[in-house]
Amino acid sequence: MKIEIFDSTLRDGAQSEGISFSVSDKINIVNTLDKFGVAYIEAGNPGSNPKDIEFFEKAAKLNLKNAKLCAFGSTHRKNTAVEDDPNIQSLLKAGTDSVAIFGKAWDLHAREILKVTTEENLALVRNTVAFFKQHGKEVIFDAEHYFDGRKDNADYAMAVLKAAADAGADVLCLCDTNGGAAPEEVLQGTKEAVEAFPGVRVGIHCHNDIGCAVASSMLAVQAGATHVQGTFTGIGERCGNADLSILIPNLQLKQGYECIENDLSSLTKTVKKITEISNMSLPNNKPYTGYSAFAHKGGIHVSAIMKDSKTYEHIDPELVGNQRRVLISELSGISNLLYKYKEMNLDIDRQNPESKRILEEIKQLENQGYQFEGADGTIELLLHKAHNSFEEPFSLEALRLLVEMKPNSPAYSEAVIKIRVGDQVVHTAAEGNGPVNALDNALRKSLKSFYPNLESMQLSDYKVRVLDEKDGTGASVRVHIETATAQDSWGTVGVSTNIIEASWQALADSIAYGLMNVSGTGKDEGTEPEIK
Repeated sequence: MKIEIFDSTLRDGAQSEGISFSVSDKINIVNTLDKFGVAYIEAGNPGSNPKDIEFFEKAAKLNLKNAKLCAFGSTHRKNTAVEDDPNIQSLLKAGTDSVAIFGKAWDLHAREILKVTTEENLALVRNTVAFFKQHGKEVIFDAEHYFDGRKDNADYAMAVLKAAADAGADVLCLCDTNGGAAPEEVLQGTKEAVEAFPGVRVGIHCHNDIGCAVASSMLAVQAGATHVQGTFTGIGERCGNADLSILIPNLQLKQGYECIENDLSSLTKTVKKITEISNMSLPNNKPYTGYSAFAHKGGIHVSAIMKDSKTYEHIDPELVGNQRRVLISELSGISNLLYKYKEMNLDIDRQNPESKRILEEIKQLENQGYQFEGADGTIELLLHKAHNSFEEPFSLEALRLLVEMKPNSPAYSEAVIKIRVGDQVVHTAAEGNGPVNALDNALRKSLKSFYPNLESMQLSDYKVRVLDEKDGTGASVRVHIETATAQDSWGTVGVSTNIIEASWQALADSIAYGLMNVSGTGKDEGTEPEIK
């Protein structure tokens, strides 16, 4: 069965706290969603603000391959003829083939919010839907507060649907606007609507205020809904909307519905791009697309997936464009190491005594405060060194840091560093907006003549964690550094009672790992270093 996916990221998602899309952001999201293959993109209210007016002007020029743009607005105002309502006219001028119209399905809202009688509210619905049908539009009627209205006055909620259907609505979308309906209520309410209007497509629009938006939407589909609304990363007002990045694979991979004509191998890439445009961080534990969605830590688990991945994975990660990850920690067994070695194309077997020694070393380091789960760069360097397959690209000869603070003046930081590369020593200095930044700048400055493409690697995150709070300022700290190129990213870690030493460990590993793995950052043997 085909399920229509209606994305509301640009409208519902934009109502999420902390989200503000520019016009270019919206165009970028539209192109991303269209490429992925959703059926509808709700683009907002074309008359609500100058930004949306500009967006609709630019969106009209887009050549979309899969999605229909859909303008969004309400039923016409009371005491105003539908054709004279400015908001209705702005929807018409938007030029989209489809319009989404919301109307009150809860008699409480009709009386107390719109200040109309229940019969007047039905007329608002009928008039608005009929107007757009007369102008050749596909009309998606959003029955706002349908499930709350059904609780208070089921006959009236159904009468609102009938008014829209009689006026020609193509879709009757049942909205759990407050997000508080239990999944079984959504199931039953959707079933009733499907049975009452056999010739009209029924849709579902769930908010996530009790954490059930995805589950409720799935049950609505089981009850016969063929039109599903949500936002692509679950963002939205209050607790958000049904997360399409979870709902789509649930329906398509688990239950056999056709939501997207293409396969879902671009799902992870699409989610990451929309998350980045939204200026948000993708949770590591996000189902299907999170960094940890297919990560394995326990030794027993890793041993099992090496024999058959189905033992601890509900799908093949590649189906959604993600990948399997094996973590190294104090919980690791030999299988974790063997899996890592296989990833690194290093030959070592289970019986090799070196494997047990490395595993014991890792556990000792974790006992000292190291954490390797997010530090694949450090763990791979450790394994390469143990396998004698790694040549240090540089070594530290000496380091001196100067931090000068004066009243009413910004703090000054300078790092003086002496680095050995092969048989050459580089002695240089650099400033920074803090001691770690100065250290980073000095290290890169000393290495740039040897590794001219080092600039492709940029420090993207820096975190410090105090390990022994009771020791106060003398406590051990763990420094985690994330480094990235345009194509890849990796984490490294350092631990010490001295924050500079811990930072150096993580920073040096991040550069060494990048020089070992990232294309185009290898040593330039023909370039003499700059000596200062």
